[in-house]
Amino acid sequence: MTRHTANRRFLFLQGPHGPFFDRLGKMLTAAGARNWRVGFNRGDQAFWSNRTSYIPYTDTADAWPARIAALLHEHAVTDLVLYGDTRPIHAQAIAAARTRGITIHVFEEGYLRPYWITYERGGANGHSRLMTTGVDQMRLALQGLDLDLPDTPAKWGDMRQHVFYGAAYHWLVLTANHAYRGFQPHRALSVRQEFHLYLKRLALMPYYWFDRVRATYAIKSGGFPYHLALLQLAHDASFTQHGPFKTMAEFLEVLIRGFADGAPTHHHLVFKTHPLEDGRTPIRADIRRLAHRYGVADRVHYVRGGKLAHLLNDARSAVTVNSTAAQQALWRGLPLKAFGQAVYLKPEFVSDQSLGAFFRNPTRPDSRAYRDYRHYLLETSQITGSYYSARGRRQLLRQVVDMILDDRDPYEALNSGQPAPRQHLTAVR
Repeated sequence: MTRHTANRRFLFLQGPHGPFFDRLGKMLTAAGARNWRVGFNRGDQAFWSNRTSYIPYTDTADAWPARIAALLHEHAVTDLVLYGDTRPIHAQAIAAARTRGITIHVFEEGYLRPYWITYERGGANGHSRLMTTGVDQMRLALQGLDLDLPDTPAKWGDMRQHVFYGAAYHWLVLTANHAYRGFQPHRALSVRQEFHLYLKRLALMPYYWFDRVRATYAIKSGGFPYHLALLQLAHDASFTQHGPFKTMAEFLEVLIRGFADGAPTHHHLVFKTHPLEDGRTPIRADIRRLAHRYGVADRVHYVRGGKLAHLLNDARSAVTVNSTAAQQALWRGLPLKAFGQAVYLKPEFVSDQSLGAFFRNPTRPDSRAYRDYRHYLLETSQITGSYYSARGRRQLLRQVVDMILDDRDPYEALNSGQPAPRQHLTAVR
């Protein structure tokens, strides 16, 4: 069911780096809706092509709650569109929108990445409806449906485009942001520091590749059982807002201490960093220091990004705070220990053992229950495509525009027996 599109008035806030929100706005305009985009810096402005519908926000952060309330009223906004729901400007906008009954569309990276993105209403990650939906409820909604579940892809996807758009965005903010005097980044680092980290990552990609290949070869040829620690970006909202640790070093210490106390002495522990890890957190140095402190330095390994499948296929178990990469471990039937809030944190999948007991003898997940859970996500919030590659954006827009215009969110649509049409995975490879 879709309300008359001519009555829909969309307000976009910050989106993924690159042109995805611009393309989405154009598609909604073609459908008969009206759109505006609030930009907070030169990077936001550069990736919105319609100057007449662009609203620059140049005031301070303190003035934003009053300004967003005024914008929602002045433009009679019916729909709010944003990427991520925890950065302060988005959280404040969501609060204002809720008081007015405005539909909130939240985009995020895919829970089943890399060839899917996440689209939900009201909230994502720890604020998702999935947090309170049990497997039995999912099975009830899936009755009568059938789906040949695609395998988990072995590669991240459009990494080069992701890094390129991030570097371009921060370059624009660094060099051409004079009109946005009140802009404050939502992360602790300055824009200059962020940009330098992007440049460093681009420049060092050949070295990182060599270091990753060397470390992976040593692990795969070692012949020892190993447990895989799936690390996240320490500044990512999932880690900071939906996890129990204040710092990455705190999580690393808990993990290495638990491994030293519980794992058999011939087992090893492998730390794999996030593909976008940029060195702002001294993860490698902290791992080395803590491994020496707990007497396991010869059994702890560090791998910089790369293909997760190469390590998961031979792993004994996986441990994380709440990384979405854990879904690939569950798909393979690996035991999983998670510490934070996550949409997959269901008793059927995630071990409730103490960390020492988990490393000694981890309990396996209910793979049949996980397949039903995965089926449910693919019928609802997981949309084939990507934000950063041109082909991925085209694939994504073919599906998500109609889902946005539907009165029902993806979960309600499935409950009604009319889920959104799915596209085949191989179209974005």
